[in-house]
Amino acid sequence: MRALRRGASKPWSLLQPQIRRATMASMADVCARTGVPVQWVGDLPHPAEEAGKEAVDMSIYTIPMDTPVVGLKATDAFNMLTEDEKAYAYYIGRASWDGAKICLLQTSPESVPIFSLFQLCFGSRPAAEMAAAATAAGGCTEAEAKQALMFAAAFYGNMGNYKSFGDTKFIPLNSPRSMKAFLLDGSGVGGDAEKKGLFEKYWEAACPRMYGLTPRQRQLGLGEKSGLTTYFTANCEEVDADLATKFLESKGVSAYNTRLFKSADGKQYTVKVASSEKRTVPPAAFGGKEFSFEYGDHAPLMARIAENLAKAIPHAANEHQRSMLKEYVTSFTEGCIDAHKEGSRHWIKDAGPAVESYIGFIESYRDPSGLRGEWEGFAACVNKEVSKKFQLLVDKAEELLKLMPWAEVFEKKEFQKPDFTSLEVLAFGSSGVPAGINIPNYDDIRQNEGFKNVSLGNVLQASYGAGDKPVTFVAENDQALFKKLKGEAFELQVGVHELLGHGSGRLYHRNTADTAAYVAKGFKDEVEGDRPLDGPFYADGATWDSTFGKAASPYEECRAECSGIYLSLEKAVLDVFGHTDAVAGEMHDITYINWLLMVRAGLVGLEFYTPETQAWRQAHMNARYVILRVLLEAGEGLVRIESKTHEDGEATVEVHLARDKIATVGKAAIGKFLNKLQIYKSLGDVERGNAMFGGYSQVPEDMLALRKVVMARKEPRKLLIQPHMSRDDAAGTCAIQEFPEAPEGMVASFAARYPAVDAALWDLYTQEAAAMDA
Repeated sequence: MRALRRGASKPWSLLQPQIRRATMASMADVCARTGVPVQWVGDLPHPAEEAGKEAVDMSIYTIPMDTPVVGLKATDAFNMLTEDEKAYAYYIGRASWDGAKICLLQTSPESVPIFSLFQLCFGSRPAAEMAAAATAAGGCTEAEAKQALMFAAAFYGNMGNYKSFGDTKFIPLNSPRSMKAFLLDGSGVGGDAEKKGLFEKYWEAACPRMYGLTPRQRQLGLGEKSGLTTYFTANCEEVDADLATKFLESKGVSAYNTRLFKSADGKQYTVKVASSEKRTVPPAAFGGKEFSFEYGDHAPLMARIAENLAKAIPHAANEHQRSMLKEYVTSFTEGCIDAHKEGSRHWIKDAGPAVESYIGFIESYRDPSGLRGEWEGFAACVNKEVSKKFQLLVDKAEELLKLMPWAEVFEKKEFQKPDFTSLEVLAFGSSGVPAGINIPNYDDIRQNEGFKNVSLGNVLQASYGAGDKPVTFVAENDQALFKKLKGEAFELQVGVHELLGHGSGRLYHRNTADTAAYVAKGFKDEVEGDRPLDGPFYADGATWDSTFGKAASPYEECRAECSGIYLSLEKAVLDVFGHTDAVAGEMHDITYINWLLMVRAGLVGLEFYTPETQAWRQAHMNARYVILRVLLEAGEGLVRIESKTHEDGEATVEVHLARDKIATVGKAAIGKFLNKLQIYKSLGDVERGNAMFGGYSQVPEDMLALRKVVMARKEPRKLLIQPHMSRDDAAGTCAIQEFPEAPEGMVASFAARYPAVDAALWDLYTQEAAAMDA
């Protein structure tokens, strides 16, 4: 027990149950009631010291101590690989994790200092020994040590201090003083002069922002009033992003592997391009400003990525893999997106490999403007047995696409049958791990050449297993069936979402023969009063993302989610996933639970809406909320949200879905909505598309009231510990290691994965720290 500055009382850790329920405005009262002076929170202010300034729900910005920590199981699958296949997976996994450090630079200014601090300390002594040493030294209590470890586990699990699913910041539960004591006393680095110097440097850079919760720092976003991002310098606003988008389009340059730096005087912009080679392109005038390209962003990390991919080439199974890797090496060396596209063309032709992978700047969810890709790389074993059902879905895809609610003219002329596999993740280097993926994201390749779908089996197993606790907002009479079937229903949803959702639909560009033929047909929209559907069409060189901007991701996720629930009504789809007992005219349990999952997800999605900025922080949850609004609008008792009093005496709600109306009222409502989503996407009708989607995305007063209940009963998202692959170069063999399912296991996985010190990463941070400080 520590002596406090003003008398002796309860340590900070014992106050957490009360503090997490408190707002900033009531924090002073909590401290007063318990005898702990607000001033005692460490060398620098904990957010508790902001008491009285404004009401902030601290539960949004902390990681609960009961957060589940689960491991991805992959040892059995890895051990079935040949030595060449293991080496191939190892080197691609190594490249993926080397690149994952880029996520730190894409997330927040403090992510690199926090990472550097943790690696130094956890690389010096195992976490359990650190906790014992720190508590023995008296610098922190056992509870505070556990809080420090939970924060570290969440940081590693999100590859930064912002939630990868939701984009809100999270800060430690324990005070700065106890955190420093845990790290310094626990690791023992204070006994080494060089390490002590590094510790103090890292701590000084990390601590203020690690605990900071200014309004701008609370969530990712672009601009002083919206949030923080490091895809842009801190002085950028949306107007700067819009101008940069137009400039890049004028040059025919993709934004995927770029970031935007704006000069202090606002006259010059530098488009930084990720590559290991450094070079500059002379500036050019555009829109009254000066733009220049600077290649070499993340250069030392890009060099490591390219080096490991080159080492994978001798272990490749075929020419497609070798050509793919060579193109990736070129792309990451030169900063060339065209080379990455060529590599992706080889990748989609590599059907049914034993080891599947993809790597690069892929998903644009976290860029506030919706264009720049977050780093993502993975290596995984193919589960051939489970993949058989997905191949059945692929084989039936052309027939199933005919069941979509849109006219044939809005579907691709030819469906390029993709490879669709179930994978056991060996390494996934990014800020988060999805359940399924449909890639590549290049429109021209997807439309004309093909794509691949993957379902991440061990992620589904770890993330969506049934728990013991009742499922929030689900009625008592649905609980047992919901728990029993939610995993199977979600597997079906993911499969259809990825293959027939993201894999469907056609885009029309101006001045092309296909568009001219479409216009000649005089197609009209019967739903909107026989209005001619004659454009505006995509501009030459424009993409879905560049045209629909930041709405593109949630809009597309909504289209795919609608496709999943719409087609889950079809017996042919149920048969593919082994539910052959479906009877025509009857609602199958899997279909019912799939729709109920979606309705509940739409309600829970309110957690990811920020009333202060009136913005959604997560594309999938925005999409699911929109679907809930559509189903509520359908009326006829299809969906009800009933207010109730929980057995704990507090307010709660239950969602009720009329099982007997899903196939009629529900299907009609989703079909009509999905048809509009596809028509507006096909025609590049950003005005109507965004107006419709934006309208359903609004959160009126009744939904804000529901949000309060959702926030009061929100549950922590699981943290996933990934295995670690290693290689004995002398013996030419590879091994895999799994870790205990606890915060200590997450910390141990990163201590094994990365060295304790990375001077090159620190240099990258220092070079841009001032420009990113917001």
